[in-house]
Amino acid sequence: MAILDRHKILETNATLLLVFSFLVVTIGGIVQIAPLFYLENTIEKVEGMRPYAPLELAGREIYVREGCYVCHSQMIRPMRDEVERYGHYSLAAESMYDHPFQWGSKRTGPDLARVGGKYSNEWHVAHMIDPRAVVPQSIMPGYPHLLTTPLEFTDVRAHLEANVAVGVPYSEEMLENAAADLRTQADPAADSEALLARYPKAAVDDFDDRPDELTEMDALVAYLQILGRMIDFADVRAEDLVQ
Repeated sequence: MAILDRHKILETNATLLLVFSFLVVTIGGIVQIAPLFYLENTIEKVEGMRPYAPLELAGREIYVREGCYVCHSQMIRPMRDEVERYGHYSLAAESMYDHPFQWGSKRTGPDLARVGGKYSNEWHVAHMIDPRAVVPQSIMPGYPHLLTTPLEFTDVRAHLEANVAVGVPYSEEMLENAAADLRTQADPAADSEALLARYPKAAVDDFDDRPDELTEMDALVAYLQILGRMIDFADVRAEDLVQ
């Protein structure tokens, strides 16, 4: 009974309740946050993850600019129905170079975390121009302007340097070759050996089938085609799979 009487004092005294609530929240916050300062890394590194190639990074910026994240998530939850539909659930390491991450908050359209390599470049271009041409039930708006808008990349090195400032490990070699790597990835006739050494698994192609132009469509499709392809999930531990 004495305990209840003391509790009644807190309930009837707004100032005292505020003080004790603050103390409880503070202690709880310290318990959760303080250990993070003693960890070298809160994300377990996974083999295969790398920074985006310059063209992919440019495409990612277009993806964000056009608001694609509003209707498409990039976060597969560890549930059987999600894994069976989209593939292996998302790992924390897959977002380690995303600033900001593209987890999303709703799915008007399907999750895109594993869309890389699922469709051809031609399919993506047709889908962006007129979604209903390939998915009749789609309510997605078209983005035909991407096919006719030249890609601006005069500041591509500065773009990579900005990512370096927030922890993305672009090397000096990557910075020096940023503009050349961007052009090379969109030119299947170019010598891409050095590009692929810096950015393994990067798709090298004329993504929009317009070899004389480098467009925003090239960049966006290059970005979509790398999503979910950096990590070889055959090498992920069997116990990490959803049973």
